[in-house]
Amino acid sequence: MPSEPAPLPRLSLTERRKAETQLEIARTAAALFTERGAAVTAEEIARTSGVALRTFYRYFRTKEDAVVPLLATGVRQWVEDLAASPAGPDAPPLCEALERAAHRALTPADAPAAESLRRTRGLLRAMPGDPALRAVWHRVHHDAEEALRPVLGKRLTGAGPLEVRLAAAAANTAMRVAVEQWAEGDAAPDGPQGPAELVARSMRTLTAGLPALTGKPGRAGAHKPAARARKPGRTAEGRRGDGPSGTERPGR
Repeated sequence: MPSEPAPLPRLSLTERRKAETQLEIARTAAALFTERGAAVTAEEIARTSGVALRTFYRYFRTKEDAVVPLLATGVRQWVEDLAASPAGPDAPPLCEALERAAHRALTPADAPAAESLRRTRGLLRAMPGDPALRAVWHRVHHDAEEALRPVLGKRLTGAGPLEVRLAAAAANTAMRVAVEQWAEGDAAPDGPQGPAELVARSMRTLTAGLPALTGKPGRAGAHKPAARARKPGRTAEGRRGDGPSGTERPGR
């Protein structure tokens, strides 16, 4: 039977309130960046959010950092969902667990969640003219990939560090590319061309070449390095030969 993971620690009331405030500021910042691009100032974000500038800088180092809580919400939910999923020899292949968790993270459960995806779309469209904003997007996904590696490592017990890192990179890239591709068009957040459907297709494509993800969790087999090839001109016993396959030249 799949083993049930330990429950994730709950945030304190103070931490939850802080996170809610940061998310509200992030939503305001996203709307302003979508409307005005790089011309937006930290003062404007703070004033529109209804907080003091000092409070804003207590939460965020730069104006671009203010959008991190919005961008990271779906990615964090995906990693936490995967970490909470059953593991063990009887669990489904890890590629299926990854796809399901990513699909759930990008499927809006209610109107506010759909609106958050639309705000993310607006931010992505504003990024070509704002390198600092684009850098924040890539940092969010870099941090997500780092968080994903230990989660995958616990399930890929037969894989080496390289296989785990490749699996995390492929899964994280599928998530990022799916959202970017969706943001380029005008499809609804919850339709057949929404980010959830795109991430499922992206995940299948990018993980297809990683045997560690398509087999049962905890099983090795596809990751053993290939046997080192013998040097040309050597026989199985180590003698040098002159024939085409390492045999001795006829007549000797």
